Amino acid sequence: MNIGKSIQFLFQVLTVGLAAFIVLVFLKPELIDRGGTVVEILQETTAPAAINTIGRGPVSYADAVEQTSASVVNIYTAKIVTERANPLQNDPFFKRFFEGTAPVTPRKRLETSLGSGVIVSSQGYVLTNNHVIQGADEIRVVLANGETPSAKVVGTDPDTDLAVLKINYVKLPAITIGQSKTLRVGDVVLAIGNPFGVGKTVTMGIVSATGRNQLGINTFENFIQTDAAINPGNSGGALINANGKLVGINTAIFSRSGGSQGIGFAIPASLARDVMQQIIEHGRVLRGWLGIEAQDLTPQLAESLGFDNTEGVLIAAVLLGGPADQAQLKAGDIIVTINFKPVINSRDSLNQIAGFAPDTSITLGIIRQGKKIEVNAVVNERPKR
Repeated sequence: MNIGKSIQFLFQVLTVGLAAFIVLVFLKPELIDRGGTVVEILQETTAPAAINTIGRGPVSYADAVEQTSASVVNIYTAKIVTERANPLQNDPFFKRFFEGTAPVTPRKRLETSLGSGVIVSSQGYVLTNNHVIQGADEIRVVLANGETPSAKVVGTDPDTDLAVLKINYVKLPAITIGQSKTLRVGDVVLAIGNPFGVGKTVTMGIVSATGRNQLGINTFENFIQTDAAINPGNSGGALINANGKLVGINTAIFSRSGGSQGIGFAIPASLARDVMQQIIEHGRVLRGWLGIEAQDLTPQLAESLGFDNTEGVLIAAVLLGGPADQAQLKAGDIIVTINFKPVINSRDSLNQIAGFAPDTSITLGIIRQGKKIEVNAVVNERPKR
């Protein structure tokens, strides 16, 4: 009996030790300083082994859903909308028809909308889309236990369509942020949200593409494309991998009918985490800005300028008094490198410059009148949209 108890005790010790090792290797608490208050989020530090092998996969994704479902919340918003009075009452021609009638006062009505969100910290921070809560007078978050606390907006970033909310709850079931940069086309993903307000719903698909941009949805685009069904109400919800880790924030669908047609887009978790961290620390996202209007080099434009390729961007205009103007950049200059990294097109240059913190000095490789020169410029903070 003593030997049996000793073996059982040893087995328990090994089990606890193995669990602790897994937590230390794969999960790392990330601390964000918010004015003296430390915010903790869970970040996966090492890409886990693939859950599938060729010809064999899991029978069910229930474990991944169970692990994350409580971290996905429903978001309901309400705002008071004032309807304008009849404009004909102020028209000189029609005004006489309204004489003797009581003036029509503007009417107010309540407008509601719904969406989804993800609990990213046990201290009550919720990540969602900016368009879900934009203009709302009241925001309520529906937790897994049915409670509906009100939420306040910590900060928003319209350029990536992200927003961070805060609810006065502690020890909430926070999701673990996965390694979205390691996603491959064909990986299984699950979308969790509240489509059409029917309640929490899970749909499955694969990663159809990564790095999607130039869609005209946001200023800064680097979308994960998926065929997991995403419908109105899913916005702000979680896109998770087969291991139950957050890899994206569901944002938009490409649809002619308004319903899912197998083309949905999610903001990568890595981008969402960086935006969230800056919002929590600074109340806004700090991005670099030069104050130029950049234009892609088409083959015809490059030929007219005597340029032998289309890599680089043409400075079409320079804002007077802006960082580029102070660095003596001129309209007609062609930017070919930023800090010695080649520039492909105008969107690439926008993303590169935005990636620098304000007051950072950068080196621009410029083609001016056929000669290559280097210009140093100090980026400013990008103005709000």
